[in-house]
Amino acid sequence: MQEIYDQLKEKVIKGDQNGARELVQKLLDGGENAKAIIDTALVPAMDVVGDKFQSQEFFIPELLVAARAMEGCLTLLQPLLAASDAKPAGVVIIGTVKGDLHDIGKNIVAAMLKGAGFHIVDLGIDVSPAGFVDAIKANKPDIVGLSALLTTTMKSMKDTIEAISAAGLRDAVKIMVGGAPLTQDYASEIGADGYSPDAAQAVKLAKGMMG
Repeated sequence: MQEIYDQLKEKVIKGDQNGARELVQKLLDGGENAKAIIDTALVPAMDVVGDKFQSQEFFIPELLVAARAMEGCLTLLQPLLAASDAKPAGVVIIGTVKGDLHDIGKNIVAAMLKGAGFHIVDLGIDVSPAGFVDAIKANKPDIVGLSALLTTTMKSMKDTIEAISAAGLRDAVKIMVGGAPLTQDYASEIGADGYSPDAAQAVKLAKGMMG
């Protein structure tokens, strides 16, 4: 079975979704459980992808195809995970803040976090502060991820964090922020718990927040 796990890892890294799904099915048919497949092949594969991205061996296109391959595998595995009551690495609510319609960066971060074993609740784009508050109440996440790609919508991050505090929920969640115009200084200024410049760092940050 180890050989199949190694092959699966390579297929995900190379972004071969069909090949990866075939190998996942082969592992399942051979009696392997969903969590083992994620922990032994998918998580290590996305770790490699993240490392390659940070060392500039991979760029956004390679990151996207690897994330899609991994997502294709998860569509086979997630129903089995739910049935087995396997615990995720953590629950993350993620969304692009009010006024901002960009979602590529947010989608890559969400996919990478899924690959790392997190359960993701994706609120989409143009999410109001109240939308984040309602989602926190409904899903009880460990982490809230706020994304913005425009300098004009960065203020929405501050408004969202203030709304979460006003609702009495700030101590219940860790808040991570990211997006092209952001800096660590701005993240600290608005009271976020962490800032990530890219998807690979976001995974490391989320893992760190979970201890």
